[in-house]
Amino acid sequence: MNGFGSMLKDYLDYYKISQTEFADRLGITQKHMNEIINGKTNLSVDLIIAISLLTDIDPKVIYFVENKKKTHDMLISKYKNEKEINKLLNSYYISELEKRGWIKLKDKSSFTQKYLDLIEYLNVKDLDVLDKYIEKRYLFKKKEDSDNKKIYLWIRHCDEMTKNIKLSNYDSNKLDNLFNELKEESNKKYNSKSIIDILAKYGIVLYIEDALNGSKVRGCIKVMVDKPVIYMTTYYKEKSSFYFTLYHELFHLKKDYNMLKSKVVIEEDSNEDEIDSLALNMMIKENIYNEILNNYHDRDVIAKKNKIPLCFLYSRLAKEGIINYTSKDYINNIEKIDVLKSK
Repeated sequence: MNGFGSMLKDYLDYYKISQTEFADRLGITQKHMNEIINGKTNLSVDLIIAISLLTDIDPKVIYFVENKKKTHDMLISKYKNEKEINKLLNSYYISELEKRGWIKLKDKSSFTQKYLDLIEYLNVKDLDVLDKYIEKRYLFKKKEDSDNKKIYLWIRHCDEMTKNIKLSNYDSNKLDNLFNELKEESNKKYNSKSIIDILAKYGIVLYIEDALNGSKVRGCIKVMVDKPVIYMTTYYKEKSSFYFTLYHELFHLKKDYNMLKSKVVIEEDSNEDEIDSLALNMMIKENIYNEILNNYHDRDVIAKKNKIPLCFLYSRLAKEGIINYTSKDYINNIEKIDVLKSK
């Protein structure tokens, strides 16, 4: 790949300018000029600007062509052949990203362009930087590299979709008001838009998006500058599990706001005892839950009196082994939901 050299040669031929004359105009040697034409050297920023001034070719065009050449040479040097390069690209599930419309491939026939498109999507200088960045900024609770990669790709898409959302300022002092509104909402038929709108009132973004195939991620939380964002997947089939994860993320926000400015916390199926307890207690206060256990025959009456959705109660009873997930009590009281992704 000659980079900009072949384009420059065509320009000089068209305008009947000799390479020697153009080298003199640039103040470089004939040898250097030959290296540029034959793609055997990389153009400096100064030369890109000088050539642009002499030819009226947009410097962005020169830089783009040169960067593509340098990227091509790097890939061949590092990965040896096209088969290995495509193997690398496929390890980032580039076909699935394109199928979902998360990434736009400018030229599917060029592995170099696909690599550049991937880097642009990932928003890093190169893949070596990406590994270090993920290790530094993301708190994965499981160390399965392939799944972690899928999670990061999912988060990048969510970042892109939420970066221009404008909300009122987040105020941690109003979290109790938020929890009260969510309690009222939890007693209604599940509606993801209503929940998103409630969080938005308090300066918190909630974005719901399908995870990549095979990924086990359920949600994550981060703070972008000063804007808290919660990303959740569409895996939830029951209202109680959706609210549990939402409360889990909100308590991370309450507890770890400053840390979340530099770290992204990923929620999977792992236990975090303190945060889990806070989330469970928000769904059913501990004293009320104990009252239910001590007066088990009146459990539904006590739950309704305290505005606790029955699905919250029976999910917790099943989780703690008091009833079976196959029992009629569980099946008849659990609320199945269809979690729709954000638009």
